[in-house]
Parts: sequence; C-alpha cells; structure tokens
Amino acid sequence: MERTQLSQTVKGLRKEFGMTQEELAMKSGVGLNFVRNLEQGKPTLRMDKVNQLLDLFNYTLVAAQRFK
Repeated sequence: MERTQLSQTVKGLRKEFGMTQEELAMKSGVGLNFVRNLEQGKPTLRMDKVNQLLDLFNYTLVAAQRFK
C-alpha cells in the first residue's frame, strides 16, 4: 500500500505524542488493525472511525475541492 498524506499525518502525530500504535488504538477507541491499516495507507477505511481517531489530536477529516 502506498502511504497517503492522511497516513503520514496520523503516524507523525502518534510519534509526536509519544504513543505506540497499541496506545493510539486504546485511547481513540478503534482497533489496532484499524490503526495499522490507516498508517499503511489502506485506501478503504470507515470515515467515522478515521474521525474518531483524529479527534484525539483535535483534527477532523473533511471533503475539500481538488484543484487541477
């Protein structure tokens, strides 16, 4: 899987806050496999769970217009 901006951001935030993937999963209330898939850039993830995890860092996933 190719790393995405989202996966890089999540991994960076996790490391910045000194958390393991296991700690991030526990604190955000999502499963460990979800955290691993997100950080690896899995292309299909549930947006509600992504936002649940991002909420821990005071972030949210939103739709934005692409510019060509």
